[in-house]
Amino acid sequence: MASKRSFKTMKAVLTSAIALGGAAVTANDALAVSLSVQLACATDYYAHCSAYSPDSPQVRSCMRAAGSNLSKRCVNALVAAGEVSAAEVARRRGTAQTASR
Repeated sequence: MASKRSFKTMKAVLTSAIALGGAAVTANDALAVSLSVQLACATDYYAHCSAYSPDSPQVRSCMRAAGSNLSKRCVNALVAAGEVSAAEVARRRGTAQTASR
């Protein structure tokens, strides 16, 4: 009887560990950006957001805040990767041009 209970306990612990491990991987994947974005935006990252770890949520906020200062190469890579929409880029460019007049 004790062995059945310990087997059930071990099974429950393993199931929980797998579920938690999967959640951690999913959370990490949610922050990951493609290699093409990393390469295209490396200079922008170092210029504007290097105070943050490249895979942190803060770097995403920082890059969004630096939006109008990002290189065209970086912006194009972000759009291609689906990190930002072309409509958002156009809206921000319109706002930046209006503000500079």
